[in-house]
Amino acid sequence: MLAVCTLWSCNEEAKIEKEIAAIPMDFQLVRFDKKFAAATPQNLAKLQEEYPFMFPAQFPDSLWVKKLNDTIQQELETEVQKAFPTFENEKTGLKKLFQHIKYYFPAFEAPRVITVTSEVDYKNKVILSEDYLFLSLDTYLGKEHRFYIGIQEFLKKNFRKEQLLPDVANAYAEKYTPRAQSRTFLSRMIYFGKLLFLKDKFIPEVDDREKIGYTKDELDWVKNNEAQIWRYFVENETLFDTDNKLNSRFLYPGPFSKFRLELDAESPARVGQYIGWQIVRKYMEEREISLQQLLKTDAETIFNNANYKPKK
Repeated sequence: MLAVCTLWSCNEEAKIEKEIAAIPMDFQLVRFDKKFAAATPQNLAKLQEEYPFMFPAQFPDSLWVKKLNDTIQQELETEVQKAFPTFENEKTGLKKLFQHIKYYFPAFEAPRVITVTSEVDYKNKVILSEDYLFLSLDTYLGKEHRFYIGIQEFLKKNFRKEQLLPDVANAYAEKYTPRAQSRTFLSRMIYFGKLLFLKDKFIPEVDDREKIGYTKDELDWVKNNEAQIWRYFVENETLFDTDNKLNSRFLYPGPFSKFRLELDAESPARVGQYIGWQIVRKYMEEREISLQQLLKTDAETIFNNANYKPKK
């Protein structure tokens, strides 16, 4: 987050970061993608015994043997190994993320992290369960990778290593953030704003464009046009509208946002998420309240007290 901070606030942030860095954080990381790649039909049973949760009982052994011998699967494994020969940088990033979550949510317990290949299942890049965190490494090979040919540009632009940590942070933000109780567009914007604000706290060292999954040009565009976007929402009375089409126009992934104006082609998708983020940031600027209190606060209260006025 780019902001001018007072000496006191900067010192306070540095103090908090020092406390976070001192939090003990041990967790197990299993490169299951490597283990499966090294398996053979002869020693598959040993792998199944060690990781039974990776082999659902409804699937026969013949399916796994077939997968072991599948040339596409083998190519996936080779490409993942090229992209992630080690996982030390990612593990360090995960440790810092887990320390931040533990600081803000003391009941947090680090999961067992399992890396896998998923046949480029980009709808499930990260899967979070009670005890496990599954990371599909074949969805982070770089947007120009040949495995992604045919996938729309707005999706594959984030199939990069740099998005792995923000994706994990987002999974935890979704876990802690109650779903929007109201169907209004404002409520949905604030919901996404809360998610992104949690990412501010969970991964403070990460650039804003990575947190929201924008390119530099896309982030520059929403910053430069923030006042115009907000004016459009207000003048078209979208804030308290419950039309679900507003979600797909301004909140969900796509090639661009749908103002139904000439500027559509220039705009990135999800501008409503960005506006919600700025509203939540403004609300929290002058309030010393916990994240738990923020998450319990309804959208209208946040909006009415944020005094959000983007610069023209």
